[in-house]
Amino acid sequence: MSVVFVMAPVALLLAAIAVGAFIWATRDGQFDDVETPAHRMLFEEPVRPEEADKEPPTGPIE
Repeated sequence: MSVVFVMAPVALLLAAIAVGAFIWATRDGQFDDVETPAHRMLFEEPVRPEEADKEPPTGPIE
């Protein structure tokens, strides 16, 4: 029974830390744009001029 007197405050402390972290992240703007990073990987990067002049590698792949 004495374990309850230790674990209850520990659980409440962890819950308070989690709520505080969520509030901090929300105020800091962590959840403002959650869609763009997922779509960014679908766009192709433009080819740079110095890379366009290079020939593609030939030979066996190691």
